[in-house]
Amino acid sequence: MDAQVKASHIKEQKHPRWIESLMPHAELIAALFSGLLILTGWLLEKNGLQAAAISSYLSAFVIGGFAKAKEGIEETIANKELNVEMLMIFAAIGSAIIGYWTEGAILIFIFAVSGALETYTLNKSQKEISSLMEMQPEEALRITNGREEKVHVSSLAVGDTILVKPGERIPADGEIIKGHTTLDEAAITGESIPVSKETNEEVFAGTVNITGSIYIEVTKNSSETLFQKIIELVQSAQSEKSPSQLFIEKFEGTYVKAVLAVVGLMMFLPHYALGWSWTETFYRAMVLLVVASPCALVASIMPATLSAISKGARNGILFKGGVHLENLTNVRAIAFDKTGTLTQGKPQVTDMIVREGLDKQLLLSAVASIESQSNHPLAQAVVRYAHQQQVDYSSPDHLEDVSGWGVKGMVDAKEWKIGKADFVGREEAFSFASGRAKQLAESGKTTVFVADEQGIAAVIAFKDLIREETKWALDLLKQEGVYTIMLTGDNEKTAKAIAEEAHLDSFIADCLPEHKVTHLKQVIKDHGTTAMVGDGINDAPALATAHVGIAMGEGSDVALETADIVLMKNDLPKIAEAIRLSKKMKRIVKQNIVFSISVIMLLIISNFFQIVDLPFGVIGHEGSTILVILNGLRLLK
Repeated sequence: MDAQVKASHIKEQKHPRWIESLMPHAELIAALFSGLLILTGWLLEKNGLQAAAISSYLSAFVIGGFAKAKEGIEETIANKELNVEMLMIFAAIGSAIIGYWTEGAILIFIFAVSGALETYTLNKSQKEISSLMEMQPEEALRITNGREEKVHVSSLAVGDTILVKPGERIPADGEIIKGHTTLDEAAITGESIPVSKETNEEVFAGTVNITGSIYIEVTKNSSETLFQKIIELVQSAQSEKSPSQLFIEKFEGTYVKAVLAVVGLMMFLPHYALGWSWTETFYRAMVLLVVASPCALVASIMPATLSAISKGARNGILFKGGVHLENLTNVRAIAFDKTGTLTQGKPQVTDMIVREGLDKQLLLSAVASIESQSNHPLAQAVVRYAHQQQVDYSSPDHLEDVSGWGVKGMVDAKEWKIGKADFVGREEAFSFASGRAKQLAESGKTTVFVADEQGIAAVIAFKDLIREETKWALDLLKQEGVYTIMLTGDNEKTAKAIAEEAHLDSFIADCLPEHKVTHLKQVIKDHGTTAMVGDGINDAPALATAHVGIAMGEGSDVALETADIVLMKNDLPKIAEAIRLSKKMKRIVKQNIVFSISVIMLLIISNFFQIVDLPFGVIGHEGSTILVILNGLRLLK
């Protein structure tokens, strides 16, 4: 069932509002009510009403322990393995058998409170999905033959035109075909500052149209939008467990059996070996059953992991599971694709040297006229540059494409040649403008030459500029002790220029897509745990090979599917943030494990020496469980 259907299903439920508002807190309410019954039972006992007190305690047992007992029994039947919940049930029943009704009820009460806290943690992480689902509009205003009609978003098809008015959320991914506006894209990017959008720019479902009415051409079906992928990624992340969590859960079954075996011995051995009375022997066995239970140990990891995943989702970092969050802690090197990852992915005109005596605007107008007929990235960069310089151009009188070399064209009865140095005359090209053309090429820029009847008219230099945040992102990674390397198909000079500008530690040039995996394996061999960052289809094999694959949110569908972590938009500084979050989670998990084991060992030893009584054993054991859960919740801040 997809997110939209789930959302609709939830809305169709006919519960009164006050019941719906209480349902998420049912476990906590039951726990608190059981606490009230325990207090009532204690007061009745103090006043000599023993039967009424036991009745009150029994009610506290049932109400407070129902949820955890049901969970424990169901899991035991399903997995054919005893668990922590079953230990607590046995301990509470054992306490009642020897007349310690109050202590047994308190055990159930605190266990119920810790269970409610665990549920709160899960609900808190699920809240990220719920809030996202609520942001997805259910209806859209489709324009068909000039007529407006309201339709469900699921009926929108690629190519449909929709109208989005100010204040409305965009219902589908698409491209603006008319109008301009300002959008709040915080739901997608985590960035609170609104961004301006104009004709031909991409927009995403779930974002808010703030100022103007815009007409959008739908480019993706509702099930394929970036917004929908975010929901699916977060859902899958919450269901996937880390290696540490899987180990703890596997260990739990063996540990529970061991505890029950030791408790069985404790019921008889001290009576014969140490001379304890039968009452004391059974009492100490029940205390052992309580204090040796690994509740705190079991709760050491999952709440912290869920909190970290939720924190990441809120900040535009989507983890596909706790295993990837855990692996990120150990990353020692990160390999980057260049185009679209470190750079903007679109070449831009950086230099234009015009022959002396030739009008730059007239030349640019002629070149743009010819290049406007081509879809080549460099041709489109010239056209964009002409727009930026506010230079008008028209269609050429004649056009001839010379495949692999360049293009010839006639503009206002004058012939122009645009292309490589060999196409216009290599020696003349590189001697043009006192050798500046050669300097541009050596600085890592791509050069295109323009010639007319009199010879070389101009040289135009292009460069795929690095993103503004790239240097900052790589500097942050260096602070975390991460080695950075770029894998690019560019030549040595271009790759070196980009690497120096971006502050990379190293680079591999002339790297064909099929060779990326080979180079990445060498990086892994040299540095250990390695991540790969990419956005294209050709990056997918390397993303799969790396210990942690990181895809850019604007990347190809294949890259998004293959990667373990997705950064919304192309926000590179989020990588360092993700590593810091991973390390913080690891610290908290270690704290929880050391603390929980220490408490268990201390309580077991204290029980053996008859120092700790059942009430203090209950408080010490269950109190430690609550503390480790609260410690894990710190990651939500």
